[in-house]
Amino acid sequence: MLKTFRESLCAGVLITIGGTVFLSCENKTVGAVLFSVALLCICYKGYYLFTGKIGYLVEQHRKKDFADLLIGLLGNLICTFLLGMLLRNVLPDIGDKAAQMCSAKLMQNPLHTFIRGFFCGILMYLAVSIYKEKSSVLGVLFCVPVFILCGFEHSIADMFYFGTSGLFDVKIILFMALVVAGNTFGAMLLPALKGIPKPDEK
Repeated sequence: MLKTFRESLCAGVLITIGGTVFLSCENKTVGAVLFSVALLCICYKGYYLFTGKIGYLVEQHRKKDFADLLIGLLGNLICTFLLGMLLRNVLPDIGDKAAQMCSAKLMQNPLHTFIRGFFCGILMYLAVSIYKEKSSVLGVLFCVPVFILCGFEHSIADMFYFGTSGLFDVKIILFMALVVAGNTFGAMLLPALKGIPKPDEK
C-alpha cells in the first residue's frame, strides 16, 4: 500500500505539470496536446494513476486491488490539490484562469458532469490499454487531447484545477464524486462489454 501511495503521488506530480501547461497555453488545442506528456510519462514510469487503473477492476477482484485503488485515488487527489494551491501563488495567471474554468464546472448540471466523466473514463482506459497491449503511445497521444477538447471531465486533473483556482465551495465535493463515479463506470464499459477472456483466449 505504501508503494501504491508513493507512486500515486508521483502520478499526481505529473498530472499537475500537465494541467499547468494546459492552463499556460493560449491555444487550447496546443495545451491539450501538451497535457498528454503527463500520461505518457506516467505510462513509461509505471506510476499509479487511478483513471488508468480502475477499468481493470473488471478483470481483477482481489481485496488488494480495491485497497490499492482507494489509496491511489487519495494520493492522486491530495497531491494535485496541494500542488495546485502552491502553483496558484507562484503562477497567478493560471490561478485566475483555473478559477474561471472551475466556476463554470460548478454550474454544470450534475448529470452532465457524470456523463462527461463517463466518456473521459472510456478514453483513459483506451489510452492505457493500447499502451499496455500494443506497446504504442498513439492511444495516449490521441485520447488525452480528445477528452480535453471534448470537454470531458478527468477527476485527477479537475482536482488540480480546483486547487489552483482558490475556490472553496461545498459543491466541489459533489462535483468530484460525480466525476470519479463517471470515470469509474466509463473505464469499465469496454472491458465489461468485451468480457473477461478465458485462459486459452489470452
